[in-house]
Amino acid sequence: MSLESTNEETRELSLLEQIESDPDVNQSTLATQLGVAVGTVNWHLKRLIAKGAVKVSRAERKKLRYIITPEGLALRARLAVDYVERSFSVYRNIRKKVKDNITKIRKAGYDRVRIIGTGDVADICKLTCIEQGIQIVNEKNTPVFILDGYKIRLEGLE
Repeated sequence: MSLESTNEETRELSLLEQIESDPDVNQSTLATQLGVAVGTVNWHLKRLIAKGAVKVSRAERKKLRYIITPEGLALRARLAVDYVERSFSVYRNIRKKVKDNITKIRKAGYDRVRIIGTGDVADICKLTCIEQGIQIVNEKNTPVFILDGYKIRLEGLE
């Protein structure tokens, strides 16, 4: 699955969740909540309508109401499960990379590491190191995990 289709599915899931919580929400508000352009929301809504996942009715003269169909509820459930499975896959892959690098760190005679980076990947690295008995320090002469998005690079082993 490509990153683009993953992003589209994530947006569709978010749209379905937002519509479910507020059927009277407008496209401008949806765009703000998702951090995308109104045209992107419109395109996704048209796709969801074509799939039979969402129906549109007029609430007032210029106001639309979005209704999630049973097909839409099933799609939301499937997209949610796919999202969780992808998230756990990323989590497992990061843990494996960190554990493999911990083996290299130990073979080089170290029991501590420095981590450069923030966010969820850094948190997973920290937890894995702690679990494996590797101390996290801020010392220059120790191996270092350099995090860039989902990429993890180990430096400082001689």
